[in-house]
Amino acid sequence: MESLRPKINVVLFEPEIPQNTGNIARTCAATGSVLHLVGPLGFSIDEKHVRRAGLDYWPDVRIRTYDSIDGFMSENGDKKLWYFSTKGLHCYSDVDFGPPEVWLVFGKESAGIPEPILKASPDTCLRIPMLGETRSLNLSNSVAVAVYEVLRQSSFAGMKTAGQLHRLSW
Repeated sequence: MESLRPKINVVLFEPEIPQNTGNIARTCAATGSVLHLVGPLGFSIDEKHVRRAGLDYWPDVRIRTYDSIDGFMSENGDKKLWYFSTKGLHCYSDVDFGPPEVWLVFGKESAGIPEPILKASPDTCLRIPMLGETRSLNLSNSVAVAVYEVLRQSSFAGMKTAGQLHRLSW
């Protein structure tokens, strides 16, 4: 069953808030996802806020860093990149992420993904539905929604599910 689990890559373009990145690192640790941090970063990954938010999970997170979006794109631009944006044309739950490898890309908290990137790839721009005039979800929440949709589509292959847990004794 392990081979059916998709390799999930979470990409953060120029993240600004260390607590968000720490929370995302924790999600990556819990799901076996690789975290790609694309600079410039708005903080040092050694900062106590990032580590505190990620708690004791930092040793379990596989992190790749890139100096710039151009550097990331030159190395990974040939892959199918799913861009999450409030400007996305498609609902994230309407696409088939399909294994074996999935790339989920998120922009910085204040500005999102640069518009030229979105305009160049409209078919892979996804949005998470929200009510009314809500500007956006928190970045770490958006990442969790996307990662768990990929896992749901693979029937949570290789992960502990409720049916595999021991009953609680009250």
